[in-house]
Amino acid sequence: MKLGPLDLPSLPALALPRLPLSAFRRRLVFHGVFLLLALAVVVLAVTLLAEEKQRSRDRYESGFRQRLSTLTAQLRHPTGQLALINAGAAPAAGPGRVPVVLPFSALDYSDPFKARQAVEMSGCAVHWPEDGGQLCVGVGNSAYAGGVVYLVADLVLPPALPRERGTLALDGVSHAVIRADTTQGSERWVAPLEAPADGPVAQDDGGLRGRLTGFAGEGRMLVKGSRPVRDFRGWLWQEASCAQPEQALPGCARRTLLSLRVPIEAWRRALFAKGQRTWPPADLDQTRLRLQWIGPAGETLFDSDRAGAVQPFSLQHLAATLSAGETLRIERLGPGEPQLVTALRGQDSPEAAAPWLTRLVLRLPSADTRTQVQASETVNTSSGRYQLRLSGELASVDRNLSATATRMSGFVGAMLAAIALAWLLIEVGLIRRIALLTQRAAALNYNMKDPQIERRLGDLDVSDMAGRDEMGILASTLAALLQRVKEGVRREHLRNEQEREMWHAVGHEIMSPLQSLMVLHGDPQDPSHRYVSRMQQAVRVLYGSASPSEAITSATVDIDALDLNAFLAHVAENAPYAGIADVRYIRAPDPVWVQADEHSLEDVVTHVLRNADRYRLAGTPVTLSLDTSDAAMARVGIHNQGPAIPPELRERIFEFGVTDGAATGAGEGRGQGLFVARTYLAKMGGTIAATHTGDGVRFDIRLPRTTVHPFP
Repeated sequence: MKLGPLDLPSLPALALPRLPLSAFRRRLVFHGVFLLLALAVVVLAVTLLAEEKQRSRDRYESGFRQRLSTLTAQLRHPTGQLALINAGAAPAAGPGRVPVVLPFSALDYSDPFKARQAVEMSGCAVHWPEDGGQLCVGVGNSAYAGGVVYLVADLVLPPALPRERGTLALDGVSHAVIRADTTQGSERWVAPLEAPADGPVAQDDGGLRGRLTGFAGEGRMLVKGSRPVRDFRGWLWQEASCAQPEQALPGCARRTLLSLRVPIEAWRRALFAKGQRTWPPADLDQTRLRLQWIGPAGETLFDSDRAGAVQPFSLQHLAATLSAGETLRIERLGPGEPQLVTALRGQDSPEAAAPWLTRLVLRLPSADTRTQVQASETVNTSSGRYQLRLSGELASVDRNLSATATRMSGFVGAMLAAIALAWLLIEVGLIRRIALLTQRAAALNYNMKDPQIERRLGDLDVSDMAGRDEMGILASTLAALLQRVKEGVRREHLRNEQEREMWHAVGHEIMSPLQSLMVLHGDPQDPSHRYVSRMQQAVRVLYGSASPSEAITSATVDIDALDLNAFLAHVAENAPYAGIADVRYIRAPDPVWVQADEHSLEDVVTHVLRNADRYRLAGTPVTLSLDTSDAAMARVGIHNQGPAIPPELRERIFEFGVTDGAATGAGEGRGQGLFVARTYLAKMGGTIAATHTGDGVRFDIRLPRTTVHPFP
């Protein structure tokens, strides 16, 4: 807003005071709440980690002994005994299958059910998952078996065709080819399918049962006059139904069991030689056997050297069941010191753990202060007694827990980051801006105490808070309001200075004539003496004050008992002398005593009468009324017919300087009369209010009544 040439110079910037600590109390509480929230998350995480550490150790120790019992039961099973018996074997690389030492002295190869059961129980078979085939190559654990090797194959093969006795050519005949390689040489056998001595190959139910007769050598032609190997035995059993029922064709593949007992001549010579017998053979781990099944057309339907075989159970498989930090020692007990068979250690967890989390978990308190747990069991087998010693490190449990904690630490970190982000957003986006705005707003109150009025208000710089959010709007609004107030202060300051000079000049000019009039009308009985005294009092108030409003507000009144009934009659009678005509009042029969100052109350009523006279309709009277129905307060009503007061001005008309500008007389329309009325009445304990009556306006003046009054 552009001001005139008489405006004050621009005001200085606000001086920011140092706020007390109590002003930051809520801000400190806010920071403390977020700090406690973050601390609670950390404490909760550490507490849960400590409890989980103790529970993990308890679970581990309980599972530790259960794991040893499971391992012991597994090694007591024939499959486990097979692994124990063959633990020391270290087969060299190469083609063929290395025989394993079976947990029993011999295998009943001539009974399909017993042969299949022995293979399943011992777990000696090599598996081919793609077609479900399996082959067991093993020797008995007793030398009395006669130096033979057993081959039991459970396969899926097409129907086999037997050989007629006396036929030398193997074309069109299903037969097996076996090769054995030892350190002392190689042996070859060919075993065609033949009818057993007690019946044909074909069974009544459609299945096949035949004998495999072994001949030394190989090829598709037998040597004329050759005789079968004496101790070579073999059988074939083939089911009648197809292996896959949906392919039920005459030549469909069927479940087939081959059971062979093959004598190894080198082993037999060693057994029957003079001296100490050694069994199993010393070169067993260097022995290789290969089994092939040749179809009638000469095609190889099965070869034990084909790829994709899954090796049978061994002690190395036990390592997979061990937890991280656990060690399993298997020792063979004997007359002397125990002999170590193998030592297995569980693999460490592949999960990475943060080093600082590992150190934290290791330092967390625990009720169990041990570092290791140990347990042992004994397994008895046909080859001897074995002792299992399982030891575990409790620190490995803590490291596994730290790996889990590392994986979960991201969630805790995300919670802390969310808390920090929420604090940062609220602090920077709201709290900090509120604090700055509060400090700058506090400067308003601080600078209002400055003795120089031009220094009481300064510029409120909120350029750094401007924005479209709530804080930006609030800061901009406060800055705009302060600017308006500053402009109003400048104008009011100039207006006050002008009024002060005007009233001083007026008061100085009329003081001397009033003193002369007071001398001429000094007699109290003179009717003019009363009005000259009032004029002198008004001039003293205005002449000795800085401004009219300050002078009126600081003026003193002498409250005494006053007969309000007689007072109103006197005012109505003398109203024409004050320029207010046709003022009517009906006097009551009895006095009405109130607490008031007669001169001040006369100023009040006169100002209200002038206001009523200004707005009444031409030719209508101004009516005074007195209501004494209230025992505590007496009500004086001043009514005129005329326009109603707008609702928005009904309360503001009693403020200093509020006027509608309708006055035309000299000295009128300054918005001072009703302000004087309300101020004087307040000093006398009374009130004034304006009411719309339908045909005009009534001012109600209320004064406190009193029962104490002077005697006549």
